[in-house]
Amino acid sequence: MAKYEKTISGQFEEVLHQLENDIGSSGITMNLVDESDYTYGDTNIAVRVYDKYFMRNGNRASLSLTVVGKGSNIFISAIGAGGGKGIIFNFSLGAEDDMVAVVERSVEGMNNSY
Repeated sequence: MAKYEKTISGQFEEVLHQLENDIGSSGITMNLVDESDYTYGDTNIAVRVYDKYFMRNGNRASLSLTVVGKGSNIFISAIGAGGGKGIIFNFSLGAEDDMVAVVERSVEGMNNSY
């Protein structure tokens, strides 16, 4: 499992759109599995679940993305899982790290532009 979390300032819809674009364009086998959006007062919550097939080791990994925004404060959480092999022992082959790194690069790029 890999995890990245960060709080930034920005506009919720713009940040979410940038993350969706960067994740979606990170590889031809990246797939949006499902999504959920919720608004409570002035708080916006978006959840996205992606999966990707990694040919180098013949497995799939998932990425769960949660974005919470209230005003200009935005919290981003990315959790990657399932990138290993084995039934009893889960030997990670780094696929989940690769998926989370896409989010990290996207957020760090946004941080530099705000």
